[in-house]
Amino acid sequence: MIKRGLPPVHPGEILREEYIKERSLTITEVAKGLGIARANLSAIVNERAGISPELAVKLSEAFGNTAQFWVNLQKNYELWHAERKVNRALIQHFSQPGAGLQST
Repeated sequence: MIKRGLPPVHPGEILREEYIKERSLTITEVAKGLGIARANLSAIVNERAGISPELAVKLSEAFGNTAQFWVNLQKNYELWHAERKVNRALIQHFSQPGAGLQST
């Protein structure tokens, strides 16, 4: 469980602010360079879609970092939101195999 109050930044915001704007690029240029539809990249940088593992590989090649960097940003974002969405009190617990058995 991620223990922090503020949500992690959406990976699209990081892509937009730290990689696209910092290099004075356009969404169209980057989408073309990555070989993806402009609409798909726009959805990501406008925080309406996430970064897939395939796109993470493309971004790592384009910007000189690792695919794991992008995957981790997405995973942390999704996990933070999932932790707040799931009601743990409704989940049934299952014991370990053999738990409660006494050896003789």
